[in-house]
Amino acid sequence: MSQPTSSETDLQAEKARCLARSVTEVLAQEPTLEAVTVDRTKKTISVATLGQADVAKLTQRISDTIQSAEAVDGAQACGILSGEGDCNGCSVPLSFKERQAITIKQEGNSTTIARVTCPTAPRFWRWRDIPWPRVVQRDVEFLEHAEHLDEWKPQLLAAALCGVFGLAGYFLGSPFAVYAYIAAYLAGGWFTAEEVWERLQKRAIDVHFLMLAVAVGSASIGAWGEGATLLFLFSFSGALEHYALGRTQREINSLFKEAPKVATVLDEAGQEREVPVERLQRGMRLLIKPGAQFPVDAEVSKGGTASDESNLTGEATPVEKGVGDSVLAGTINLWGAVEVTVLRPATESALQKIIQLIREAQQRKAPAQQFTDKFSTVYTYIVLGLSLAMFFVWWLVRGLAPFTAQGAEQSAFYHTMTLLVVASPCALVLSIPSAVLAAIAWGARHGILFRGGAAVEKLAGVTMVALDKTGTLTTGELRVEKVESFPAGREKEIAQLAYSLERLSTHPLARAITRYGKQQQIKPIELENFESITGHGLQIKREGKVCRLGRREWLTEGDCARIISQVPATEAGFNEVWLTEGELVGRIVLRDDIRPQARQVMEELRREGLHTVVLTGDRKATAEHLKAELQLDDVRAELKPEQKVEAIRELIAKGQRVAMVGDGVNDAPSLAASDVGVAMGARGSDAALEQAEVVLMHDRLENFLAAFKLSQRARRVIRQNLIISLGTVVVLMCFALMGKIPLTIGVVGHEGSTVIVVMNSLRLLFGKTGKQEVVEKTAA
Repeated sequence: MSQPTSSETDLQAEKARCLARSVTEVLAQEPTLEAVTVDRTKKTISVATLGQADVAKLTQRISDTIQSAEAVDGAQACGILSGEGDCNGCSVPLSFKERQAITIKQEGNSTTIARVTCPTAPRFWRWRDIPWPRVVQRDVEFLEHAEHLDEWKPQLLAAALCGVFGLAGYFLGSPFAVYAYIAAYLAGGWFTAEEVWERLQKRAIDVHFLMLAVAVGSASIGAWGEGATLLFLFSFSGALEHYALGRTQREINSLFKEAPKVATVLDEAGQEREVPVERLQRGMRLLIKPGAQFPVDAEVSKGGTASDESNLTGEATPVEKGVGDSVLAGTINLWGAVEVTVLRPATESALQKIIQLIREAQQRKAPAQQFTDKFSTVYTYIVLGLSLAMFFVWWLVRGLAPFTAQGAEQSAFYHTMTLLVVASPCALVLSIPSAVLAAIAWGARHGILFRGGAAVEKLAGVTMVALDKTGTLTTGELRVEKVESFPAGREKEIAQLAYSLERLSTHPLARAITRYGKQQQIKPIELENFESITGHGLQIKREGKVCRLGRREWLTEGDCARIISQVPATEAGFNEVWLTEGELVGRIVLRDDIRPQARQVMEELRREGLHTVVLTGDRKATAEHLKAELQLDDVRAELKPEQKVEAIRELIAKGQRVAMVGDGVNDAPSLAASDVGVAMGARGSDAALEQAEVVLMHDRLENFLAAFKLSQRARRVIRQNLIISLGTVVVLMCFALMGKIPLTIGVVGHEGSTVIVVMNSLRLLFGKTGKQEVVEKTAA
């Protein structure tokens, strides 16, 4: 593998010393990061985040940035850190394009660098302090080996041995029976004893301790058979529990095939060299051969092909890719050799986001589970106290023998052991997490990512669905239909200016115009004094003239109002972007088709009793056309981002539980304000993805219906599990307190309910998706 030249290394070092440049790059790579404040004298750093931020990750990234901006080996440090208040003194200061993406504010010794965003966003920022630079190695996660996937196998073997030795002890006579029972205890109690020892080291006890105590207590009074039965059923249910968790993990792991470790990089001369995936940087050119995986998120720059995205989206149909189209890490290049340009490093790829989302989801507990976790700990001590009290009641009050049975009447200790067994909360503890993890696994397998158990629970209670239009109800894959100038003849100038402006933006309209410019091989113009006008468009000064690109309503306020007003608006279903510069007036007409399954999804949502409302920035005519086409309950048009937030809050104030479905940066505040934020796929903006509690892969609207039905199924299963677990405990405890239930029956009832709860939760891994139902009905 070739090494970078000394000139390349020097350039990288110079660029690294510019704090503003480095922070700009971090802002582009970290969607949750909004601003960074550095006080060079106090050596303090503060960061502002929006959404669910990985604090450790941000700390490391910002620490590296500050450290690289300080003077190295006596070289000149970044002008901001050295007190100049700007980066003009840096070896390689910010370019014009980079300056347009951020704002730099100097207050005394403190400098704040923030991304350019909508006015409402800072209200949602959360500020926190982080330590001054400390370097931590960061690696790429590939989710290659999942731990403990097969832990259930030795546990099942141990349970089987416990059962065999227990039966041998039952049929054998003394003294061989005792030896057989001891072997059954060792096999059945081995993994339980490990769990107990680990928890005792943490000064904690749980149901494992109770079960082991009951087994030992049973043996101490000669009830070897009952103790062996308890350990067999308890170890068997434990094996089933680990099997369920392993099955869930396998469902998740099956999403990701072996990730590539190296990529073929093309240099300026077209020479190929192998580079580790973790070293790929934005802007590098890669050669992807047929049958190979795309190692990072990239954009096709030469050639054409189709990609298999089934491991990310569950969709088996290949997706055609041409120049200007994006490809996702982990997907497979099917037939054409293509050249692609890296969009982001491997650590920031859609694949890594999905892996991180799933791991976060597995660690986040649902509110009901948080309650049962706290309750079960307290409940364990209550059961121990109650059992001890009842021992003295049976012994001293009812006059039973303390330890040795007398005739047909069992001892007080025997009844105490029975009470301990039936009152243990094994099934209760498993009732919620087993269902939630199964639901998360099913969703991940079918293109739905829940960011924790709370999202699974909350989505089931939604009463209203608010949706963005572009990219949500429509495909979001806009295409340029035609370019017009008024008067005609200057269409090429309109296209060139529009491409030069929009290539700096990430809005769906901008992506379509950018793709068109690349396909037409239009040469962009270097522009200066770029300004984004929130809710309107872009404005720039060029050669003494003001160039504007944006909505018709905005541009009709200028000198070209007469010309624009004479041009009829586009038909419903089309979008238009106007451009003016002096006497140059024109527009680009784009088409965005309604999703084929959108109407069927809306009908299914109405059948489920959900109300629908569309919140869009488009003109009223387009919104009304959409309302009639999809038979929506309500539409609200020409809304700015802050107005969407107000609409969400208004609906919530009226008692509605609102799920907001969107995909753009301007949807992020609305997603945060709603009860449940739902982002449209890995292609959606990073800001929307970070704010969402549910992510619908590959922008498939029908997945929302599947997610809603899954959450309802999960809620039903959780309720069933709670009824089974609590009902069993209540019934068996009543009989145990009356002394009317043998230890063997108590063991079977208790462990049987645990097995039923786990198996009931596993049902969530199977069943037809709402997406499949929509596809079948649409085809019919």
